[in-house]
Amino acid sequence: MKTDYIDYQDGAVELEGYVAWDETSDEQRPLVIVAHDWSGRRDFACSVAERLAENGYIGFALDMYGKGVFGKDDDTEGNSALLMPFASNRGLTRQRALAALKTAKQLPLVDKNRVAVIGYCFGGMVALELARAGTDLQGVISIHGLLGQGELPTEQIIAKVLCLHGHDDPMGLPSQVLGFENEMSEAGADWQMHVFGGAKHAFTNPAANDKELGTVFNDRAAARSARAIDDFLQELFG
Repeated sequence: MKTDYIDYQDGAVELEGYVAWDETSDEQRPLVIVAHDWSGRRDFACSVAERLAENGYIGFALDMYGKGVFGKDDDTEGNSALLMPFASNRGLTRQRALAALKTAKQLPLVDKNRVAVIGYCFGGMVALELARAGTDLQGVISIHGLLGQGELPTEQIIAKVLCLHGHDDPMGLPSQVLGFENEMSEAGADWQMHVFGGAKHAFTNPAANDKELGTVFNDRAAARSARAIDDFLQELFG
């Protein structure tokens, strides 16, 4: 496997993505973009890109915050400050994510007609905003993502949508899940919602252990979600 850091821009903002791919083949292959959690494009997002490369894709971990801008696992206030400009301005979220998509599609060996986005927590919102914008993608995956609709309208959704959600997630209550499902149906999406009983927010992240905040790793839900992700990508790309 080969990995590299990729500098790119969104207007005047300098960003740094992380790409992983199998260098033993020169065939084009699907691109799967990884949208990071609220702490930024750190080791977790990069490790997901690497796992995707091991499975035959090109994994690209995007950067929403800016080159060298990172939060910390235990800094709720700091991470919230990084996230809020995007949660409150979905136009900015879409613009920043589209800059990453444009950059990643230009990478060597990428099959531009086979692209998906996978996002964790805040990154789930990022992935869903690309779908809501009507972006021409094969699929998006939200993993314990923020499901709430922002100020922008939801366009007709082209991408297939998979959401993996913890039933006990305090950041996505059952009423919000129902609202999201109705939104997806009204937008004509081919959508799936997998809800894991007993799982809270951030259930795939081994570093998540804040019961007060409601972010807790759950190995059973993590394993089940990994299988669901593999099946979904196989359905998209064959």
